Amino acid sequence: MKTDDIEAFVAVVRCQSLSVAADTLQLTQSAITRRVQNFEDALGSELLDRNTKPLKPTAMGLRVYEQCREVLRAMDVLREIVAHDAIPSGILRLGVPQTVGDIVLLDALEQLKNAYPDLQTQVSNGWGNTLLERLENLELDAVAALFPVGRGFPEGIVGTVLARMKLQVVAARNSWKPRHGRRSSQLADCSERGWVLNPDGCGFRAGLERALLDQGLKLKTNLETFGTDLQMGLVAKNLGLGLIPEPLLQISRYRDELEIVNLGDFKPVVELWLLQPRFVGNLQGAIELFGRLITEHLESSA
Repeated sequence: MKTDDIEAFVAVVRCQSLSVAADTLQLTQSAITRRVQNFEDALGSELLDRNTKPLKPTAMGLRVYEQCREVLRAMDVLREIVAHDAIPSGILRLGVPQTVGDIVLLDALEQLKNAYPDLQTQVSNGWGNTLLERLENLELDAVAALFPVGRGFPEGIVGTVLARMKLQVVAARNSWKPRHGRRSSQLADCSERGWVLNPDGCGFRAGLERALLDQGLKLKTNLETFGTDLQMGLVAKNLGLGLIPEPLLQISRYRDELEIVNLGDFKPVVELWLLQPRFVGNLQGAIELFGRLITEHLESSA
């Protein structure tokens, strides 16, 4: 059966006239008659009582009519989902690493709800690569995550760079002095102190470990824990060195208890990407708003 045939049948029942239904759908009367007959043939049942005036559905036709209305409403929803510029509704599934969530998530979710009351937002946390894999598998609609500069992404995934951030090595205030009166230190100078980092799987940690391996050094972890705020608190207690995006350092409640360690041979930079599948239908506006909110929040923090 065809959608056109369903629309014709619904119009006839609603208008109680073949000619009026034909005018409503801008069809000839013979065309709308043919569509209704095709629909009856497909179902194998007579749906209209043609002996009555005005035209009325049979008992079975009335049941089919009610179901057809639900089908057409569902079709309208599908068209809205596919329509790029339709008002966002339904469920928006976002993937955000905790590092990014600590910066923007609370305000962004509130503003998304205010802008699109019919939109339900679900948020998943995880490392950038894990979230990207879930995006490829269509388990998420968009991901805001940090990746090394120059990172490539799979075919079918499109994205926008929202910000470029320095990663800063931090220590407890007044606890770090460059050796031998130098203005800057070296990565090797950090080996004895040890680090407070995310558990294995974090991109920041992986980049640090690679830089150390390039110099024949091993990563010494004093503490492994999730949550940037907790990590900065531990660093402020002089329990190791930390690694944090500069915008998070600016808004950290421990900022005045920390100092930046200037390393001459380790100056990592990461990019914050907003990634999505190429086609997301009516969620596009909400995803773009989410990206703008992140950018605005970062700029205001800076």
